[in-house]
Amino acid sequence: MIIFLKILIILLSLFLLKLIFIAVFFYDEIKNARKKDPAASGFLEVLLLYQGLHAIVAHRNARFFYKLRFFLLARLISQISRHMTGIEIHPGAKIGKGLFIDHGIGVVIGETSIIGDNVLLYQGVTLGGTGLEKGKRHPTIGNNVVIGAGAKILGNITIGDNSYIGANAVVIKDVPPNSTVVGVPGRITKQDGKKMDISLDHVHILDPIMQNIEELEKRIEKLENK
Repeated sequence: MIIFLKILIILLSLFLLKLIFIAVFFYDEIKNARKKDPAASGFLEVLLLYQGLHAIVAHRNARFFYKLRFFLLARLISQISRHMTGIEIHPGAKIGKGLFIDHGIGVVIGETSIIGDNVLLYQGVTLGGTGLEKGKRHPTIGNNVVIGAGAKILGNITIGDNSYIGANAVVIKDVPPNSTVVGVPGRITKQDGKKMDISLDHVHILDPIMQNIEELEKRIEKLENK
């Protein structure tokens, strides 16, 4: 009984140390999760229960061994994390501060992906390659970018800072900063050339195709009235 209690105390102590480590070294990620998820009720909830946060923690550990060229161990950590969180991040991917993966199921981040600071990814996002080429073959995501649910960003392309990729968009070309992309294939629409307000309002995203159709409808209506 005494041995069991000692083991239990040791395990609890290790668990608490792990939580303290995450709270200190992943403070930016926790803060971003609280800021961008209205369902987050507090710091402790994010720390304990958000699989997106734990996937990032596992990735940092895997990347440490990847940089030491312990590739098999790095992939083992990433695969264990994938089974536990539903989020697959290759150890070779470079991720900045403050990444928030909301819900996260089905998110895939490829080996040569680069992600900037304060990026928000929704479930089902893929940062993937387009072929069997070597070298840089995955996207580079700028700072303060939001990528909607189910969006696919493919190939060695760059998504500029402060941009928004709409849900289920398929992006295969570079996107300039301060842009919104919607549709398949992705179509770019500027938000008046200004930094986009990341309010998570997915309803009022401009669609250039719909804008053109509405303009044509107005012109037809004017011609019919004449």
